[in-house]
Amino acid sequence: MNNLDFGTAFRELTPSLLDALWLVVSLSLVSYALALVVGMLIALGRLSQNKVLGTLLTGLLELVRGTPLLVQLLYVYYVLPEIISRIGMLWIPDYRVNIGAFTAGVLALGLNYGCYMSEVFRSSILAIDKGQKEAALALGYTSRQAMFHIVIPQSFQISIPPLGNYFIMMIKDTSLCAFITLGEIILTTQAYASQTFLTIESYTLAALIYLVVSFPLGRGVRALERRMSRHV
Repeated sequence: MNNLDFGTAFRELTPSLLDALWLVVSLSLVSYALALVVGMLIALGRLSQNKVLGTLLTGLLELVRGTPLLVQLLYVYYVLPEIISRIGMLWIPDYRVNIGAFTAGVLALGLNYGCYMSEVFRSSILAIDKGQKEAALALGYTSRQAMFHIVIPQSFQISIPPLGNYFIMMIKDTSLCAFITLGEIILTTQAYASQTFLTIESYTLAALIYLVVSFPLGRGVRALERRMSRHV
């Protein structure tokens, strides 16, 4: 332990970690936006009267929730381009598709978290008193208008705290993108540690970066949750 050199690691690794942090934030924001859209669409699809659509979406949820996020990342990055390329070759010879690491990360994270967040949306919509929708229909709203103008806006008040927690989880799960060669915090740390052998120092700094980001976000989500609970 006397040979630890946190000073050198901090000076040399921190600039690269800050660049990687910007990549993590960008990846998280884009993936989270996709997850919100996917989650809401799945929730509305499962709440619809279309049984075929509901069955297909339930099957998708079981598939995504039944496989690890890491496997999904690897599948989107390595397998999906191969499948698309082979289908394209049926019409276009030598047709090839490549999916970049960032795009693969966005697709996998967005789909994975969208499936989990769909349950948040669905439960929050079901938590709204049915009388709200009935009153809107009595005032001349269509069923679609009542859902999008009355029910869903109120449901967001219920869903915001758990959605905030999912965003924090997503930031930490971006570390899995190191397995698809995306130069985020973990891959940057691995490269530096392998060159300098400052393993303890490097991974400690990486952990601190995640802590500095996630801790205030967690406190903010809890404060928001307390504030929301006073208005429910």
